[in-house]
Amino acid sequence: MKVKELTIANFRRLEQVSIECENTETVFVGPNNSGKTSATAVVRSFLGGKDFSIFDFSVGCVAHIDHFGRTGEHNDFPEISLDIWFEVNPDEIEYGRAAALVPNLSDDFEELGVRLSLGVDDFEALRAEFQRAFGDEIKTDGGPRLTSFLNDKTVFKRHFKTSFFALERQGDAPASPSMLAQAEGKKLIDGLVRVDFIDAQRNIDDSDSGRSNRLSKAFSDFYEKNLEQVEAAQEARAVIQENNKTLTNHYEKQFKPLLDMIGGLGVPSANDRDLRLVSTLSPETALKGNTNLLYIDQAKEHELPEQYNGLGFKNLIYMAIQAKHFHAQWARTEKDRPLCHLIFIEEPEVHLHAQVQQTFIKNIWEVLNASAESENVHGRVPQLLVTTHSSHVLDAVDFAKVRYFSRCHLADDDPVIETVLNATEVKSLRDFQPLPTLDDDDNELVSSDEALAFLRRYLRLTHCDLFFSDAAILVEGAVEKLLLPEMMSKSAPELKKVFLSILEVGGAYAHRFDELVGFLNLPTLIITDLDAGEATDNHKACRADTPNAVTTNAALKHFFNLTKVEELRALTIHDKCKNSPARCVIFQTEYETDGIKLLARTLEEDFVYQNVAKFRAEELSIDIEVSADTAAAYQEIYDHIRSSAMKKTDFAMQVLANSAEWAVPSYIDEGLKWLEKTCAKA
Repeated sequence: MKVKELTIANFRRLEQVSIECENTETVFVGPNNSGKTSATAVVRSFLGGKDFSIFDFSVGCVAHIDHFGRTGEHNDFPEISLDIWFEVNPDEIEYGRAAALVPNLSDDFEELGVRLSLGVDDFEALRAEFQRAFGDEIKTDGGPRLTSFLNDKTVFKRHFKTSFFALERQGDAPASPSMLAQAEGKKLIDGLVRVDFIDAQRNIDDSDSGRSNRLSKAFSDFYEKNLEQVEAAQEARAVIQENNKTLTNHYEKQFKPLLDMIGGLGVPSANDRDLRLVSTLSPETALKGNTNLLYIDQAKEHELPEQYNGLGFKNLIYMAIQAKHFHAQWARTEKDRPLCHLIFIEEPEVHLHAQVQQTFIKNIWEVLNASAESENVHGRVPQLLVTTHSSHVLDAVDFAKVRYFSRCHLADDDPVIETVLNATEVKSLRDFQPLPTLDDDDNELVSSDEALAFLRRYLRLTHCDLFFSDAAILVEGAVEKLLLPEMMSKSAPELKKVFLSILEVGGAYAHRFDELVGFLNLPTLIITDLDAGEATDNHKACRADTPNAVTTNAALKHFFNLTKVEELRALTIHDKCKNSPARCVIFQTEYETDGIKLLARTLEEDFVYQNVAKFRAEELSIDIEVSADTAAAYQEIYDHIRSSAMKKTDFAMQVLANSAEWAVPSYIDEGLKWLEKTCAKA
């Protein structure tokens, strides 16, 4: 039996989300403050003993809660809920523990569901207490707010309780809940699922402060909590008892003068018992504060204390100990062992270098598989839910196991009016399927599966940070990527406050990434080249102002369904942008110098035309003398940039190293300003 899906409602920014869970590991990714940690927190609050507070309700719930405070109407009063759907095999399920969830024993079914819901226990009692505190002021607009009154944790806890429901759903219809008795629901959940957490804030350092976790303490905690094994307990007690005898004899010798002196004071008296100091070490306490983890060089017989090794090494060991411990505790539950086991691991990449981050998933499974063998529960391992900001961890995970947390508007918000993205939607990359690429006759050039395989390979090769960004910029090549930071400083300085992913994808592949960033709902700027070619069959490269010229850029043909340069030149910035999802595709536009219109086919050309006065004055250089005659310069610049003598990366580096002021190509300036404005809305 496995957890198949978690559905969360009204918890923080998780207004209404469903998260499909893999049988092995499920990886949560997304920008900062997109709700990944909230998905862990709601499970901890319902199943891990952490208290809720009024601040856990999503922002969209606040008005409904305050409305009840003013009017006493509670029909729309929100509840925080967690639906857990279990994937089952009806031939193997233990009906004794799950019978309350089975809708009809005669039906065929592959899933069972349970809902945990936090809501008001007694509406009349809550409002009466609110009114006693503030009188009739609560009925006025602008008066005391119920949400503020519930800031008091004691008040909140007094009026809110968790209820349990069995769930049934048919097709796409909403789940139908049936309430369970409180004791029955609690027992049911305990028998179905155990949840453990390896937190992000592990604070593994060398101090003994209350916030730190020394590795030696982790080992001692593991030892203490796993003494339930009879063999281990017997052996430990035998060793400790022998040491107790030795220490007692030692104490008797060392403390005899002191005890004799006390006896001379008449204590104890003749009618009292004698004093004796004995050693009372127990296996449960022997390790506490009495062990140190050492790092030993066997060859040189050199020992170093725990603090002399790196934090990354400690973090890795700590997570392994915790994972092994949690699994062992689950495996050793003799009575009513939970049918499912989930372990949440937050930010495993803390202190780990890139190579170790990449192998983390593989290493943790080796620990858990070994634990299953040693505990004689072969193949029965937990499901892992991993929250990460690391592209290296993501690199080692199957694409389909990724769940992307995307910031979005609340369901009731008008996106035109509201600028703040207060909610989250969760997307399974298992559902992402790009469209096949077709030629002009609708023949398939690249299949859907091939397109998906390409994206997976690219993301692995580049350790792409796309899944952790606020926006994306797709560029043609190295020159754009090198110059872009300085261009942003000049054209759109506010973009420096935005977490951007800049992908070098080339004009032939930008449209493949468009589907992915659209699926992720990321604002995206695509900077590509006009790539003019002759209208003949071989489309030989030509100057962009050549009559009847066509574009050879696959991205432009895909996005605009146009091939003629003349038609592309006629497009406005509004034609190049769309709103949902936000995307803008930009390419070279015309300049007019000395009455002559200049149209570039590449960035390098466009950069020179935009700054032609600087190149003529040799404040900037492309290693040729730029003619004062604009018509001649047009052809000279085009020919040189097309030639093998033009080293594009060197050109970009020279521009960056030069102290001369230069202007951003107008089409890039326009695109960056669009992205800056778009990100400001998000």
